[in-house]
Amino acid sequence: MTSARRPSPGTGDDHPRGNGDDHPRRNRPVRADQSVATDRPVGEARSAGGEQPAGVEHPVGVDRQEEPAALAARIEELTARWRQTLADLDNQRKWCAREVEREREAERERAATAWLPVLDHLELALTHAGADPESILTGVRAVRDQAVDVLARLGYPRHDEVGVPFDPARHDVVSLVDEPGKPPGTVVAVVRPGYGDAGRQLRPVGVAVSKPSE
Repeated sequence: MTSARRPSPGTGDDHPRGNGDDHPRRNRPVRADQSVATDRPVGEARSAGGEQPAGVEHPVGVDRQEEPAALAARIEELTARWRQTLADLDNQRKWCAREVEREREAERERAATAWLPVLDHLELALTHAGADPESILTGVRAVRDQAVDVLARLGYPRHDEVGVPFDPARHDVVSLVDEPGKPPGTVVAVVRPGYGDAGRQLRPVGVAVSKPSE
């Protein structure tokens, strides 16, 4: 009696293996929303119709087609504001220039007005040139004192002190003299009065200073 032959392993039609087309994973249908582009980075993926890239949000309520017009309007607005600022700055500069000139003119007028009484007294002294010499000398001293007062009121007080230490900020050495009994560098005589204080000096005091003893 002939025994039935068993099929050898790996052969026959009853083995679950099949050809490549019968593999369950390979025959899985591809969905319509899948494509080779799924391997792209998320930022490069685009939706249908070439719209905004994934991961990039567009401002809500703003139409992309209106962006150029909105930017042009913004640029026009900023340009107008810039031109207005330049015009305001130019007007301010002109106003400041006019104010500075007005103040200078007012200061010149104030100084000239302060000197008018001095000029009047000099005119008066000349009309009495034939009078007593002593009275003329007294009048000249009065005019001198008046002129000194005008300079003081204008901010330049007179300085003609002697016996004080030499100060290079206030004094201008005209000569060095031997003065026994005086410390070296002492103002012993005023050759030319000075007017004004430190920081606002019209002219330094011209002085003779005692020199060191040899």
